[in-house]
Amino acid sequence: MNQLIILGAGPAGLSAAIYAKRYGLNFILIGQLPGGTVHEGHNVDNYLGFKTIKGPALAKEFINHCPSEIIEEQVESICKKDDIFEVKTDQKTYSGQSVILGLGMKNRKLNFEDEEKFIGKGILYYTPTNLIELKDKTLAIVGGGDSALCAALKLSDPAKKVYLIHRRDEFRGAPALVDQVKEKKNIELVLSAQVTKAQGKEKLESILLNTEKELKIDSLFVEAGGVPNIYLCGELGIEMDGNFIKVNKNMETNIDGIYASGDMTNNPLKQIITAAAEGAIAATSAFSYLRGIK
Repeated sequence: MNQLIILGAGPAGLSAAIYAKRYGLNFILIGQLPGGTVHEGHNVDNYLGFKTIKGPALAKEFINHCPSEIIEEQVESICKKDDIFEVKTDQKTYSGQSVILGLGMKNRKLNFEDEEKFIGKGILYYTPTNLIELKDKTLAIVGGGDSALCAALKLSDPAKKVYLIHRRDEFRGAPALVDQVKEKKNIELVLSAQVTKAQGKEKLESILLNTEKELKIDSLFVEAGGVPNIYLCGELGIEMDGNFIKVNKNMETNIDGIYASGDMTNNPLKQIITAAAEGAIAATSAFSYLRGIK
């Protein structure tokens, strides 16, 4: 029997693990992608202690700091029986007295024509860490937030040309990132435009925009934000705030023994540093809860 089960191995889950270890809790950490979406960052320059660091390098630092084994399994369901939580993965079932949810986001699809047809055949919903295959390619990115801007900067290094497509006439991302993007000579901004169709034979060859413009590209990267991974919330009866888990200042949900942290919560700022802080708070709250039920 575990005192605590932490779900998610991004900044929130890894930070929670550090604090769970600090409090002497018997816990396990389950997460399919150790380091989380930090891997997708280009240059991270807003995380305390690092003036600038590549996303994969920061993710590696987080993983190395983690005090426990990361169980790389897919969580399929969770239920509560007699004050004990049962977490079922694709491989086995784990029991615990408390749970911290830190599963982050899943990628948002745009639902344009033939989007599904070319997934994995030129359309990707993440920025790859190995950029060698993209050398001298013509690429397109869809999005207007920090993730899209970071992806454009990252991909502009190996690529011959990068189109950054945004449905509005200005970006919602950080002004400093916008300035960096505008300084890159091989990044072309395509504003007030949306992808309407993907085209090609065996793989993606071009995309059509609602402006009737066609862009011949080798790959399309969708960086249009995400949707919280809340697939476990319904069966637990967790109270929601729109698409996000409703938490108080202690990261407590409406269910005793269940805590949430990181991008899944209704806290407004979705950043690495806030996810790490929320993970620490959630673990502290779980520790207080567990002391009360001993």
